[in-house]
Amino acid sequence: MSTLKLSAQLGQALVRQGLMMATAESCTGGGIASAMTDVAGSSAWFDRGYVTYTNEAKQQMLNVTTQALEQYGAVSEPVVQQMALGALGVELPRTAVAVSGIAGPTGGTPLKPVGTVCLAWADSYGWRHCETRHFSGDRAQVRAEVVRYALQVMLDHYADDI
Repeated sequence: MSTLKLSAQLGQALVRQGLMMATAESCTGGGIASAMTDVAGSSAWFDRGYVTYTNEAKQQMLNVTTQALEQYGAVSEPVVQQMALGALGVELPRTAVAVSGIAGPTGGTPLKPVGTVCLAWADSYGWRHCETRHFSGDRAQVRAEVVRYALQVMLDHYADDI
């Protein structure tokens, strides 16, 4: 399924749930937010997007702790969980997705090779999900697959309620 179709279907599901979406992105550089706002009328379900490429931005904009960054690194489940909760906010019913990873072609390590991406999802109703995956391909392919995967997980979750 195309990213545009995924975004449109997810948007419809979010409207039915009364949820607005927020994103907290690092390695995708705003790609998830872009995919959502490619759909006409997305202001009905898309609220905000954070691109927090540096650790300082993660701390300042999303309240990621110094301890989590130092202990686990930016590409870790504890950090993306904090990013998702930071993007979730408290104002209105919202759902959030957060991603941090190594898109390449450099930056990988033996423990976290290029293509390693941590993702987290959360919503105002208590849904929490986090996982680490490995995506293959060049930088553009990794980023595109992360966007597609992040949207698909959300659609699968909210489609249960359609």
